[in-house]
Amino acid sequence: MPALDRLAGTRVVADPAAIDAFIAGLDASTVVIRPAPDDAFVLGVGVDAVRVEDPHAIVEDERGFVGGWGTLGEVRRHLEWAPPTERPALAQGSVAGVPAKLWIIDDERVLLVTAAAYADVLAERLRWSR
Repeated sequence: MPALDRLAGTRVVADPAAIDAFIAGLDASTVVIRPAPDDAFVLGVGVDAVRVEDPHAIVEDERGFVGGWGTLGEVRRHLEWAPPTERPALAQGSVAGVPAKLWIIDDERVLLVTAAAYADVLAERLRWSR
């Protein structure tokens, strides 16, 4: 059974080109959720490991999200919208009536992310463990 767990990582708000350059140097398996060109949430990477060439960058520990890996099939029936067909893709919208993001690698690997404040409600609605 999929589970929602606290996601540890670093939030980077900076010039898009600086974020692009930083991401290019990461291991290909590192998950980067990028809701906007100037905003990235890098999972499993600590603040000390982030180097961006932007003197105004904001680089902070991010502990406000939970997430869980599942399949697109496990999540699709709870969507009120059609997921994108391209892969990989970041999609945002309501999942089981809760604001969430989906990092879709392929149909078998989907990371469901929501604010920690919604964790219990989303886990209950999806029947995922917490």
